[in-house]
Amino acid sequence: MQRVQLRDAKATLSSLVDQAVRGEPSVITRHGRPEAVVLGFAEWERLSHIPSFGRLLMEAPLEDGDLPERTGGFRTTDF
Repeated sequence: MQRVQLRDAKATLSSLVDQAVRGEPSVITRHGRPEAVVLGFAEWERLSHIPSFGRLLMEAPLEDGDLPERTGGFRTTDF
């Protein structure tokens, strides 16, 4: 993934968008730190529809007995 400074991204935005559409995303940095990513719309749509692991667990069609009983109890910690 290409890294581009913000000032260079402003000057070459059209080129960055063309690259993103071809499947080559770019990371835009400010003062050396990653701040944003330019990626194609199709890739963004694909990523935005991937459910989180928690959502998958909540929607799983589980029935009683599908998961093993929890053993051992709680851990103790010293704070």
